Amino acid sequence: MILMQNLIKDRLATVSLLIIVLIVVIGLFAPVFAPHNPTEVNIHLKYAGPSWEYLLGNDHLGRCVLSRLIYGIRPSVLWVMFALIISVFIGAVLGFIAGYFKGKVDAFIMRVCDVMLSFPGYVMPIAFVGVFGVGLENILLAFILMKWAWFTRVIRTSVMQYSEHEYVQFAKASGINNIKIIWKHIVPVTMADIAVISSSSICSMILQISGFSFLGLGVQAPNPEWGMMLNEARSVMFTRPELMLAPGLAIIIIVSALNFLSDSLQVILDPRLVISKNLRIKNKEVNTL
Repeated sequence: MILMQNLIKDRLATVSLLIIVLIVVIGLFAPVFAPHNPTEVNIHLKYAGPSWEYLLGNDHLGRCVLSRLIYGIRPSVLWVMFALIISVFIGAVLGFIAGYFKGKVDAFIMRVCDVMLSFPGYVMPIAFVGVFGVGLENILLAFILMKWAWFTRVIRTSVMQYSEHEYVQFAKASGINNIKIIWKHIVPVTMADIAVISSSSICSMILQISGFSFLGLGVQAPNPEWGMMLNEARSVMFTRPELMLAPGLAIIIIVSALNFLSDSLQVILDPRLVISKNLRIKNKEVNTL
């Protein structure tokens, strides 16, 4: 409740959250919002301009651009969110184990993370594509394998910090079960950190999945995806720039909204940043007076 109240006070965060929720809802109920079948080919409507029936016009195969844009939310945003949730879950479980129990378990998990993090960001997806073939599912699997190690390391650091607090040490000395200590005392305080790193990571994942689809390594035709729509419109970017404008703006809007929300969450959930922000506001008011 307190988090939502602070978010509502921040207009930029509120608008960003509404945009994200709206896009997610439209993607989930794409058949309801899409006016046409996104894969239906109408050659006689090739490169047709916007009309009341086709608000954003038609592409090189006469397909409805608006319908493809709406259905493109699923691979570009929803499936990326699903892969992020799995990555965060794996990273959180291993991060809590490593950060709380420490010792040999921590050393083993961290060495595995070091190996996984030694691969550059784009190498793992390309390797997956080279071994298992192109496709969205292989890119998402690569994301999960690539991201869990980073989440594990970040969450471990946060858990180690909170596990040294006096109330946690007192709970250990009282003989309370370790699982109960983690669940009741450490999970609640680390959720803020997890929320911030998750909201910031999904931006890079959306850009990467769109980039791979633009290169032909992600979602395959005739399935719609924003990056692939950019690639399909590349040949007519000067004569029909609106075909690239629609998916390009969609990517910019969702990534910007997620970035703004991530920045706001970081300020809201970090008391030091809240105090700093309030001091800046007060100083500005004093200077204006």
